[in-house]
Amino acid sequence: MHSNPDANDAPSAPHPEEPESRWRSRAFYKRMLICIGLGFSSGLPLYVLYQMIPAWLRSEGVDLATIGVLSLVSLPYTLKFLWSPLLDRFDPIGLGRRRSWTLLTQVGLLGALAAFSLTSPEFSIAAISGICFVVSVFSATQDIALDAYRRELLPDRELGLGNSLAVNAYRIASLVPGSLALILADTLPWRAVHLVVAAFMLVGILTSLWMPRQPVPAAPTTSLAGTIVVAVRSFVDRRGLGASIAILAFMLLYKLGDSMATALATPFYLDMGFSMTQVGTIAKVASLWASVFGGTVGGIIMVWIGINRALWLFGAVQLLSILGFAALSVAGDDPAVLFGVVSFEYLGVGLGTAAFVAFIARNTDPRYTAFQFAVLTAITGIPRTFAGATTGYLVEWFGYTSFFLGCFALAIPGMLMLPLVAPWGDDPPDPNAVPSTAAASVR
Repeated sequence: MHSNPDANDAPSAPHPEEPESRWRSRAFYKRMLICIGLGFSSGLPLYVLYQMIPAWLRSEGVDLATIGVLSLVSLPYTLKFLWSPLLDRFDPIGLGRRRSWTLLTQVGLLGALAAFSLTSPEFSIAAISGICFVVSVFSATQDIALDAYRRELLPDRELGLGNSLAVNAYRIASLVPGSLALILADTLPWRAVHLVVAAFMLVGILTSLWMPRQPVPAAPTTSLAGTIVVAVRSFVDRRGLGASIAILAFMLLYKLGDSMATALATPFYLDMGFSMTQVGTIAKVASLWASVFGGTVGGIIMVWIGINRALWLFGAVQLLSILGFAALSVAGDDPAVLFGVVSFEYLGVGLGTAAFVAFIARNTDPRYTAFQFAVLTAITGIPRTFAGATTGYLVEWFGYTSFFLGCFALAIPGMLMLPLVAPWGDDPPDPNAVPSTAAASVR
């Protein structure tokens, strides 16, 4: 296992091209295709665990309580920051830190997903649980490596578009285990379905073999514990303690109202009187493609206006779209209103997510991207956890209309923090070009 693999690599050269010439750059399109391929590879295993495995188990007669307990195997996605420093520290097969870990986890996922074909819910729930856990660990580790690689691959001006394409490919990957697999299961045995789904990991493997090794500054420490300490100090020293706290608070608040508004979306639609068919055909289709469209358009716009302005404009759309749910709670079971509200809401989700993920990436240091990105995304996941734990009680206490108006109010503080963390105007110079004062103090 190689230590400090990129010690002799110079920092990535800046990307001087302006947006007009960037669209004609072959390197630009290669970077975007890499983001799409890796985004698909990142989403596939998660949706296998969240969509296909529960459907498979239920179709084989497994009780809902057992299926619910199996959701605990996804815990590595939440705890991935605990081992993320390893991905900043080691290059296991000498292909560069990111490419090595990406290929290792993708090959592991290919094998693990195929291993489901060797099991049967009737005889081996324990074995299935074990494979699910292995898939979860490999998938979470792949996410660490891919998040870090995108940060190192993309210049700041392309963070919005590259990350939005990756997120959209991630969402589209859900169509394989969540749609294609279920259709195939009507005519093929599940053993064959598992092999077909596993084969889609080849998209990620081929992308990883094609993507270039990124020359990035090496972490200036030989100690794993020191890497963690310096990574934290680097984050604080580059902007100051007060600004760092403000950024972390903003990450908690920016999507809080939006996360709460969508936490109980499906039960809300059903309570409004819509049928299961209407929810499946109108709400689910509208939410997927509206968020994909919003993310793609948002990423393209960010190439021109930058991340700071996008956080303001897309955040405003995200904020206003919450009011659509309040309007739907009054309008009742009108399918046209349902389609319009869901489309507008998830357009806001797509736009807001595109800007937000780019903002998170911009605030990481290439030397410690794996650790910092994993920690920051864990922090941004806290509002989702809070939303999932409290929204049911709030709806029961206040009713849907008041609840959604409350979500709108909760989204305002994040917007009010924008002058502090992302002032309106051109994006600041890349802070990663500034040497860290923390690096020399821990070895």
